[in-house]
Amino acid sequence: MKQYLILILCLVSSIGFGQDKTYTEEDLTISKWIDGTLLTPNAIDKPNLAIIIAGSGPTNRNGNQNFMKNNSLKKLAEGLTDQGIATYRYDKRIVKQILKNNVDKDMTFDDFVNDASDVINYFKEKNTFHKIYVIGHSQGSLVGMLSAKEKADGFISLAGAGHNIGDVLIEQVTQMAPKLGEETQRVVNILKSGENTTDYPDALGSLFGPEIQDFMINWMSYNPTEIIKDLKMPILIVNGTKDLQVSVSEAEVLNEAHTEAELLIIENMNHVLFEIEGDDLENSKSYNESFRPISPQLISGITAFIKS
Repeated sequence: MKQYLILILCLVSSIGFGQDKTYTEEDLTISKWIDGTLLTPNAIDKPNLAIIIAGSGPTNRNGNQNFMKNNSLKKLAEGLTDQGIATYRYDKRIVKQILKNNVDKDMTFDDFVNDASDVINYFKEKNTFHKIYVIGHSQGSLVGMLSAKEKADGFISLAGAGHNIGDVLIEQVTQMAPKLGEETQRVVNILKSGENTTDYPDALGSLFGPEIQDFMINWMSYNPTEIIKDLKMPILIVNGTKDLQVSVSEAEVLNEAHTEAELLIIENMNHVLFEIEGDDLENSKSYNESFRPISPQLISGITAFIKS
């Protein structure tokens, strides 16, 4: 019995040593609202750094929200750092505000841009990394474009919209509820003009309610195609063919706006960066399936772009 116990302990020990991480992990606070995780490869003195910006909603540094755990951004960060690229991913400010039960009702889209700028400035001042790249996922794509300008060495749009968010909402609502399409168009036009309104259908309250209108007005003031044109840096635009939220055509619109950008379309990759072989039901379920690996082609594509 004693010999078996020794054998088991030796096996456990060898497995543990075999799984030693190739990077150092550090929780790092940047500002009052921004907490995140820095992963630094051990074997490189001054690696490149990729700053990962999350998408819409109260999304944390790992890509998760309440009732939706996929760890997509954590897997992205770890995958890149395994390839020798340092990564910093952070909780959106609303995550901390929710935890403190102190959500700012006057929060704007520009607050997210300012947070991302603070992160970039922090690492630029530290000067511990060779080059700084910004990876913006979904809503984070536009946030990343705005914050990367004249600060970062490269930008990666990951499932980012090419059209104005107002136009995207019109298309999405029209597809899901055709009868609400015209009303959505009317309300979006008002908000785009910078005006508030109380005249909207109850069914659209989650999109255009009074508590969110100022945020949407601020967000709608930006056109991604105009912003990306002004970026004087290497750009990679990535989208998956099974993304239920952002279609490949959005990536193509961004690519057309910046003729020097690289375009990477990944077959079967969905919005949370998993490769889906099945139907839309499997696709939707995967948003809460953290056991799935993210697309290997995504890791290799971003790695090749940054190392080039």
